[in-house]
Amino acid sequence: MYRSLFPHDVFAELDRLQREMNQAFEFSPSIRGLARGGFPAMNVGGTPQSVEIYAFVPGVDPDSIEVQLEKGVLTIAGERASALPAQDVKANVHINERFAGSFRRVVTMPDDADPDKVSARYRDGMLHISIQRRETAQPRRISIQ
Repeated sequence: MYRSLFPHDVFAELDRLQREMNQAFEFSPSIRGLARGGFPAMNVGGTPQSVEIYAFVPGVDPDSIEVQLEKGVLTIAGERASALPAQDVKANVHINERFAGSFRRVVTMPDDADPDKVSARYRDGMLHISIQRRETAQPRRISIQ
């Protein structure tokens, strides 16, 4: 007979509200680039021996990409040229979804990442950065006496 002012599942309602808030601020800039849909798209993961970063940067000249690791912060910066006609050419652009311009992504590294053991490779539009972990942080088996 009586309806409660509160939903039956408070956590489901909070989850819904959080999703709505995330959608409202989905394209807001942050220190780490654009929230969802930022350029370049990145995958960050790791193994016990290394931290692995994959940045998807198709159409970017590898010489224009700058990778820097300083004080535990990895920065990937560069610029992708526009594929649109020059502004002096009269052309109508109906849809332009391809990002062009300067970009910068920042990722905080774990404390055990070794800044002296970093490698970066670019192939087929993918930048792969591998940062070795310090040897002191490696898991090791301890024998029992």
